[in-house]
Amino acid sequence: MPDNSKRVLVLYAHPSQRRSEVNAPMFADACEIEGVTAVDLYHEYPTFNINIDREQQRLLDHDVIIFQFPLYWYSTPSILKEWQDLVLEYGFAYGNDGTALHGKTFICALSAGGKADAYQTDGYNHFTIRELLQPLEQMAAMTGLIYLPPFTLFGSRTAKEDHRIAQHRSQWKQLLQQLVADEIDLDKAQPLAKLNHYWRQQEQEVTR
Repeated sequence: MPDNSKRVLVLYAHPSQRRSEVNAPMFADACEIEGVTAVDLYHEYPTFNINIDREQQRLLDHDVIIFQFPLYWYSTPSILKEWQDLVLEYGFAYGNDGTALHGKTFICALSAGGKADAYQTDGYNHFTIRELLQPLEQMAAMTGLIYLPPFTLFGSRTAKEDHRIAQHRSQWKQLLQQLVADEIDLDKAQPLAKLNHYWRQQEQEVTR
């Protein structure tokens, strides 16, 4: 790997993987990309007995941290909350001496069963996806992480029959490869509603 490459950590949480049509294939993709460490939290910690020292070392060893999960009741699956509660300790991730994560990049890669128009102020869920993820955005702020908007697939329940999964996986692999190569412009990515729009923005700049 080049000297300027970034090390990417994908923390994958799906409590019902046998039913997964989107996240399981995405996790398999992440496992194949050089420079990416992909961890299946439910497989590694079936009893939720999280090894805090190991997880903190993983954070220290990587430059980009990604939570990959299906949206469950407007939040993460439970093991990711347990991971946050135990791993992000005072004195490590926050507090006067808790600077271990400062300057690292944080992204949520998620699928949502509802369609995109349901995640609007006047939609069925009353809030945008970025608003619903504000606790995670604040977690990033508290720990000095650079928060990027979520990489999101809406309407995941019908994504397979609508033939949208292949394109999403292709964009996911491109995202991971560009993160490893340090080719994502963080300043341009941060204001977006979701990270999927980053490449559309790049294309528009090229055609101007």
